[in-house]
Amino acid sequence: MKILDLDIMRGPNYWSNYRQHIIVMRLDIGKYEELPTNKISGFSERIEKMFPSMIKHRCSEGHDGGFFERIKEGTWIGHVIEHIALEIQTLAGMECGYGRTRSTGEKGIYHVLFSYEIEKAGVYAAEAAIRIAEAIANNIDYDLEADIRALKRIHSREAFGPSTQSIIDEAKKRNIPFRRLNSGSMIMFGQGVHQKKIRASMTCGTASIGVDLAGDKDETKKLLKKAYIPVPVGEVISDEEDLKSVLQEMNYPVVIKPIDGNHGRGITTNIRNMEQAIAALNLAKTISTDVIVERFIEGYDYRFLVINYKLIAVAKRTPAMVMGDGISTIDSLIEQTNNDPNRGDGHEKVMTKIVVDEVTQTILTEKGLTLDSVLPMGQILLLKDTANISTGGTSRDVTDLVHPENVFMAERIARIMNLDICGIDVVAKDIDVPLTNENGGIVEVNACPGFRMHLSPAKGLARNVAEPVMNMLYPEGKPSRIPIVAVTGTNGKTTTTRLIAHMAKQAGHRPGFTTTDGIYINGHLVHTGDCTGPVSSETILTDPTVDFAVLECARGGILRAGLGFDNCNISIITNISDDHLGLKGIDTLSEMAKVKEVVARSTFDDGYSILNADDDHTYDIRRELDCNIALFSMEENNERIARHCKNGGMAATIEKGYLTITKGEWQTRICKIENVPLSFGGKATCMVKNILAATLAAVISNFKLEDIRAALLSFIPSPEITPGRMNIFKFSNFDVMIDYAHNTGGFIELKKYVDNVNASSKVGIITAVGDRRDEDIKNIGYYAAQMFTQIIIRHDDDLRGRPAEDITRLLTEGAASYNPNIPVTVIPNEQEALLHAMNNALNGSFIFVCTENIKRTLTFVRELKEESEKPQSQLFTLSRVS
Repeated sequence: MKILDLDIMRGPNYWSNYRQHIIVMRLDIGKYEELPTNKISGFSERIEKMFPSMIKHRCSEGHDGGFFERIKEGTWIGHVIEHIALEIQTLAGMECGYGRTRSTGEKGIYHVLFSYEIEKAGVYAAEAAIRIAEAIANNIDYDLEADIRALKRIHSREAFGPSTQSIIDEAKKRNIPFRRLNSGSMIMFGQGVHQKKIRASMTCGTASIGVDLAGDKDETKKLLKKAYIPVPVGEVISDEEDLKSVLQEMNYPVVIKPIDGNHGRGITTNIRNMEQAIAALNLAKTISTDVIVERFIEGYDYRFLVINYKLIAVAKRTPAMVMGDGISTIDSLIEQTNNDPNRGDGHEKVMTKIVVDEVTQTILTEKGLTLDSVLPMGQILLLKDTANISTGGTSRDVTDLVHPENVFMAERIARIMNLDICGIDVVAKDIDVPLTNENGGIVEVNACPGFRMHLSPAKGLARNVAEPVMNMLYPEGKPSRIPIVAVTGTNGKTTTTRLIAHMAKQAGHRPGFTTTDGIYINGHLVHTGDCTGPVSSETILTDPTVDFAVLECARGGILRAGLGFDNCNISIITNISDDHLGLKGIDTLSEMAKVKEVVARSTFDDGYSILNADDDHTYDIRRELDCNIALFSMEENNERIARHCKNGGMAATIEKGYLTITKGEWQTRICKIENVPLSFGGKATCMVKNILAATLAAVISNFKLEDIRAALLSFIPSPEITPGRMNIFKFSNFDVMIDYAHNTGGFIELKKYVDNVNASSKVGIITAVGDRRDEDIKNIGYYAAQMFTQIIIRHDDDLRGRPAEDITRLLTEGAASYNPNIPVTVIPNEQEALLHAMNNALNGSFIFVCTENIKRTLTFVRELKEESEKPQSQLFTLSRVS
């Protein structure tokens, strides 16, 4: 078996209406196409033995029995691989329950889909599932546990910690979008100008000076002491000589800890002699060069959590410990404790497994014990000096027991430290009485406190401490999203996108938009290339200056990774025609409509999907949508528009020569369409359609009518504003038009314009994209022959797997099918083809160039235009512009 393609869906996608995170494999099952599971001897028994937990798996799509029953009846190996991929992720602690297997229409090749929680785990599961299925089929021993361990390592390495996850979960409740910015815990909530960033429990609002202070325990103590906050007496030392000097003045017991440590690392408490002190010094110096020696405070360990300068939760922490039963060794008691399903490695569970380290061994030695010692029944043995949850400690919620004076003190400390979120470590005998130097003290302030002890205490009330974090980041009424207009379709996407962004800027917004030309932020090109996929959308939505997004969404990105956003406010489908068919498993217009439908389905229920009422496939999508619908049409009396508006709907049409918006029975004329420069005097019907869709988006976005009119009149089609879209250069005796038309629909619209061009001859420099179907390439030639008097065939730099001779033959056949006598010349190089056309042009000729590299062609023609205006020979050559 072989994976032919593996795509990772990260947003709304073609494969599932509701699930965004899906692995899509195009899988060749080879010989197993002839071997369903009921024909493989012993397959059913072996998979049940390896995966007894799969008894819970159900089969969908018309099958009432369980998965094991389906295997006995007979199913394809791809279906088995789907279920294995899901199950091994689940066994590794990742809940993944959605899967589908579909035929591609090619013998032995299937699309295998399954959900994932962590991307790298999903990819690993895809590959492992194939190995496992083959081992089961061939009755070969397989180490399943090795795969489970590998997946657990991925989960441990890639999963969010409990603090980060809790804040994300709170954001999900409020439908606040989020995205991970690195491989760690850096998360961005919201979009554009409304974004907020966190790293674990540290926010973008956390003062850097506060973080620095909290990282220096000595500075923290000095600052708090000056504010009359009770802190233990202590000194900073760096070596053994300093230690001995300090201990001559300070009475035992003492605490020794690194000056900038965290998570309890390097801390030794209750030190009672010089030997212990020297050992503690050496341990602390493994964390930091400078070390603090301070008075040991008798009492319990408490963590006060302050968020937005309000005390939210308090936990009483107990160090990792075991209780004797009179039978088991200490080592066995630790193992029994670690077997608690609520304990895991690191931060993966609500409690952490206890690790026997140097601190534990020192405690045992001091007590005359070893790991093989047996504790008497009921005797408690503390295994750590500190009560950190990350070292195996436990917590109990005591928030409701805190004295009001201690609440005031904690909130005051947060302001003194300039920390919007902080964890204050308190040692005290009781917290239900005011804290003083006689009964306790503040031993540490943490700038990025863990939430786990409050979210899931071993005892007491669990506290949703993520809620006040999100309340702080997004108070009631503060938006987290920016308006998103998503544009898709076969043709017209880029121009529609650019026009909407122009309108948004006219209306006072700072728009960001993506197109096949690049990524633009508030009018500035920040990246050049085909930027119509989810990564480019992410660039716009993560930019802190953007307050309005217009995103072109092409077929390729949707199929490859899904959309780069979860929801949009307005979606636009310009049209759906037969381009890109036969690629990525999309073979029919109905299937292509389903791809484009992904964009429309992402529209918020209270948003609008703008659909082309003149295009049957586009218009039919309305039935699949829950949002509002707006329609546009070139036909003034379109029946679909009439019915829609009669029912109170919104539409855009050309009415008596006016660009008109209709809402129910009311009409608003925006301006005469012939006055809109982009319409080329109303002759470019393809551009008029783009104008209709864009104007609807502007009206729905509540832009002022005067701003919409001003934007329409100031959007001048040119190589700068609409590169590669009907760019016309006027030479002394001929015109050159550069356009990106590359499919049947584009050539049909182009013909409508060219037919209205008054020229002595019309020369078309054309090509076709190599990965299109034969009939698509022939159609380019067919429509070119209808509008041009002469054809020059050129070739793209990237032929996409098809020989140039093939493309030439098909284009020629297409042209001959309409006009067998049309002159056809083949000049593979685009620039040489253009020079040939210009040097042989009749006076008053019109030359059309179907370009692949818009920027290169525009630059070349500009240079030719500049040269033509110089008093030199009229013969155009490459050397003249090189």
